[in-house]
Amino acid sequence: MLSPCGINCDGCKDFEKSCAGCRAISGKVYWAKFIGSDICPMYDCCINQKGVEHCGHCPKLPCEIYYATQDPSTTDEEHRDSINQRVKLLKEMIPI
Repeated sequence: MLSPCGINCDGCKDFEKSCAGCRAISGKVYWAKFIGSDICPMYDCCINQKGVEHCGHCPKLPCEIYYATQDPSTTDEEHRDSINQRVKLLKEMIPI
């Protein structure tokens, strides 16, 4: 299962433990409270505000939300690599 921001839920350490996947929980991920929100800002922007299936449909990809939403357990380099991988995956899903 792929989240709207391009994360493969199956590869996430929290999937099927503390999280059923962004789509199943409407973006209300447990970690959102640590950034002062009820919902993941990427999910909210993509699904709730823009009404698209995933961020690959957005011409601003990757946007500031991607850069601002970093897992604190990752280095800056790991974060940038993750963004690049997700962007590549999402763009590959868009038919030419």
